[in-house]
Amino acid sequence: MKTFKYFISAFLLIAAVWSCTDDEFGSLDFVSSAIAPTNVSALYNVTQDNTGLVTITPNSDGAVSFNIYFGDETTSPAKVGAGKSVAHTYNEGSFEVKIEAVGITNLKTEVTQPLVVSFQAPIFGSEPIIANDLAVSKQVNVTVPDDGANAISFDVYFGEAGNDVPVTANIGGTASYAYTETGNYTIKVVLKGAAIATTEFTVADFEVTAILQPIESAPKPAIRLEADYISVYSDDYTNVADSNYNPDWGQSGQGSSYSEFDLNGNKMLNYINLSYQGIDLGSAIDASAMEFLHVDIWTADEMSIDIFPLPDGVQAADERFVTKTLVANEWNSFDIPLSEFTDQGLPLDNLKQFKFTGAPWAAGTVFIDNLYYYKSPTEFADLPITFDTALDTFEPFLDAEFSIAADPENAENKVGMITNHGQGWGWEGVKLALDKSVDVGLIPTIKLDFYNDGVTHDVLMKLEDSSSPLNGDGNPTVFEEVHAAVSNSGWSELVFNFTTGGVYDNVVLFVDGGVYDITGVYYFDNVRNEEFVALPLTMDSPGQAFEPFLDASFALATDPENPSNSVGMITNIGQGWGWEGVKLGLDKSIDISANPTILIDFYNDGVTHDVLMKLEDSTSPLNGDGNPTVFEEVHVSVSNSGWSELKFDFTSSATYDTIVLFVDGGVYDITGTYYFDNILQP
Repeated sequence: MKTFKYFISAFLLIAAVWSCTDDEFGSLDFVSSAIAPTNVSALYNVTQDNTGLVTITPNSDGAVSFNIYFGDETTSPAKVGAGKSVAHTYNEGSFEVKIEAVGITNLKTEVTQPLVVSFQAPIFGSEPIIANDLAVSKQVNVTVPDDGANAISFDVYFGEAGNDVPVTANIGGTASYAYTETGNYTIKVVLKGAAIATTEFTVADFEVTAILQPIESAPKPAIRLEADYISVYSDDYTNVADSNYNPDWGQSGQGSSYSEFDLNGNKMLNYINLSYQGIDLGSAIDASAMEFLHVDIWTADEMSIDIFPLPDGVQAADERFVTKTLVANEWNSFDIPLSEFTDQGLPLDNLKQFKFTGAPWAAGTVFIDNLYYYKSPTEFADLPITFDTALDTFEPFLDAEFSIAADPENAENKVGMITNHGQGWGWEGVKLALDKSVDVGLIPTIKLDFYNDGVTHDVLMKLEDSSSPLNGDGNPTVFEEVHAAVSNSGWSELVFNFTTGGVYDNVVLFVDGGVYDITGVYYFDNVRNEEFVALPLTMDSPGQAFEPFLDASFALATDPENPSNSVGMITNIGQGWGWEGVKLGLDKSIDISANPTILIDFYNDGVTHDVLMKLEDSTSPLNGDGNPTVFEEVHVSVSNSGWSELKFDFTSSATYDTIVLFVDGGVYDITGTYYFDNILQP
């Protein structure tokens, strides 16, 4: 039995409190990414001479040293470097050995592991469990249950010729060994304690087996438009219809056979004892616009495979292929540039067949999945518009000008630039025709980042349905317009809330809002169809997903008491930092001066703790940790099990646009899963 406890050393704790107080650590990236050592354990090796001398070898992922507390009358721990051991003499008895693993940032993980020292002969309880590994071919695992007496560890002699070195493990642990060949072997388990005497358990003729077929599916292909691929065989794509995956080319006379293997509903081609095999497509294909051939291949054998795409009516002398060496017992995923075939003179405009040959001939079996041609994804003008492609180029009209330019505050970022000349026309603007329409019935809000020159004016966004009848000016008659006022200098987010619920395929932007005398250069970026986020928060839509920080995680989840209700779910890991939490930026600020109370429904696990709500003004100056300096915090205690309403009464008169929740209230040892819903001002 092991017990775990995570904590941070005293000096890091003091540093964290001094530098962060009760903020969410902001820009301390090294802190948020630091991980305590994991998989901590220790191997015991006892001398069998009734002296009680035990050698302890600690192990861990991520530890640079260990402190070993022996669990007897010895009070000071022994410090052991990674990969080293320490020897200690015990009297007879039962002990709890504590292994403290120390990471490179001084994060620590404790594991308490039992040790029984007895000078009596060890005794098996349940028989050792000996089994072939389900995932690793020709590997056998031996586990000795921790229900015997007087035992500390065990040695396993796996009985393969030329290897008489045992594998050692603690009682309750597992010793594993990978055989070179399958077959029947004698396996001997030697149980050891502190006594001179040992106890043995032997199994004769244990059959070691190989895994001869995949136990997991090939990697799932990327989502692609049908114009971007031609699939020969895949469950994830539309395949060429009426293809024959086992045409009679005489291959059975060469020892080969075929089946379609079904792995939990995922089908794959199985070519057995591959000499040569073929696929006859239902119709010829033109792959000249494609760039790559993808195929996933699994085998349990040491072999290579030749891959032949074949044109219709090709002669044997004109066949071209690429050879791939396969790694046994894993999926081999190949993305073969089609230039490797065309450079050999293979035309791609009339492909009708595939052929595979194996080496050694008819001696290896393969499983094939996801055989398809593909090209780089087709780009479309679509939201979000980020100006990272020429497809995001707006068309200017009247006296406006448009270009994709460098962000005036970040030269590495591309943005849209509008120049208005204001020559008496008004309604100067730019527009972009979208390949994918915007449905403001689903999400009625469009946002963009806008760089202003400090002049107060409106920005007008107009959405049009280009398929609607045109008016006398040649503009679509189905449209909606929304104004957003701007007066700042520099970047800000503009929000356009539409109300018609229509579907539109033109985005039009007027930086003059229809006013004649607005001139100058303006920038915009990140035009996106994104939810308008404001109280009340009912956790019913993706836009209300909070952002977790430190070791917290967040998800929109099902109410634990009402499967039809969506709620927010916070999981606290509690790895010693405290101040784990989640936060959400709001499009509409909370005015505490108008209503100082915020309510929230909270689902607790019965543990008494505080829930801390923090409101922040993201526009205020940032502190050294990158957090806003204008904020207010309120604690509310909770101790019940299940749902209750928590009331947070604020006292400031400020306006805030960010809401932060700490379910640990700043306490380091609050762990678990908590739910919340219905954040509102009553």
